[in-house]
Amino acid sequence: MKIAIVHDWLVTNAGAEKVLRALIDLYPEADIFSLVDFLTDEERQAVVNNKHVKTSFIQQLPLSNPYFRNYLPLFPLAIESFDLSKYDLIISSSWAVAKGIKKEKNQLHVSYCYTPIRYAWDLYDEYTQNLKQPKKFLVQQTLAYIRKFDLETLSRVDYFIADSKFVAERIQRIYKRKAKVIYPPVAVERFTLHEEKEEFYLTVSRLVHYKKTRLIVEAFNLMPEKKLIVIGDGEEYESIKNIAGKNIELLGYQKDEILVEYMQKAKAFVYAAIEDFGIVTIEAMSCGTPVIALEDGGTKETVQEGISGVHFKKQTVDSIMKAVKFFETQEFDYKAISENAKFYALSRFQKEIATFIDKI
Repeated sequence: MKIAIVHDWLVTNAGAEKVLRALIDLYPEADIFSLVDFLTDEERQAVVNNKHVKTSFIQQLPLSNPYFRNYLPLFPLAIESFDLSKYDLIISSSWAVAKGIKKEKNQLHVSYCYTPIRYAWDLYDEYTQNLKQPKKFLVQQTLAYIRKFDLETLSRVDYFIADSKFVAERIQRIYKRKAKVIYPPVAVERFTLHEEKEEFYLTVSRLVHYKKTRLIVEAFNLMPEKKLIVIGDGEEYESIKNIAGKNIELLGYQKDEILVEYMQKAKAFVYAAIEDFGIVTIEAMSCGTPVIALEDGGTKETVQEGISGVHFKKQTVDSIMKAVKFFETQEFDYKAISENAKFYALSRFQKEIATFIDKI
């Protein structure tokens, strides 16, 4: 059986790329396609095991690295430019346009969907409300076109797999399609149990607006007796650094070994984003570290109240502060937290994917 794996774009090693690597390891003979591939050598080894990636014409356009997102209006044309007619099975790893890949009637297309494209659907208002004309008009027209493409290509997907119940509900609401839920793989063997915790809280994420790291920092500014460590880099790094109090330390990007050490020693891991799944929270729990997270999205499913952490209801400073103070009245079994996290291991993911594809 000839297999093609289609990923939206390769520019970093984040959660979706960990899923991609698991799929590549499961189907090592598969060919890989992506709109662009701008991975570093280190990232290429980690994500695609140094396999060749077939890219679209966007790879060669002026300033596509790092500004390929500016070519969003061309993404549908680019994804449709791939000729996959010789493959029996197509697996798309998609949060944008990969699910719109063209297929023949005799081919099977399974889409592992992280979410219907955020900025065209659920985050449309957030992406467009503060734009000024004429840019706002151009962005609105582009996103209308992307929505149209997104819906018109639904018939190209034979089966959807969602990375959480939260995303499955979104697929049902937007696409009117059912999805099998298979949670992503987490490197639980690397994030090992450490029962000796230290007196600091930790948050780890890309420092971009929708991750809401700024809210966490603002909350800890009002709790100066509590130490917060922030790991991650992104467009909000400087603005967050400018408002951070003396009790808050921004470490920027850190390599995995340093990240694991902080995960293991943190008193708790704090997370405020509405995540489709939230691999990073599972990594923390695998270390035996309880999680303080929003009661929405993927973290509503994965963080068990009173067992592996506590939830807060709203993305507000006050709600985060109340959750932190409530957390400090609770006791947690670090070993039990770590054991529960082992459910999300790579072997479980690959077995569920292989079983599902064999069945269909």
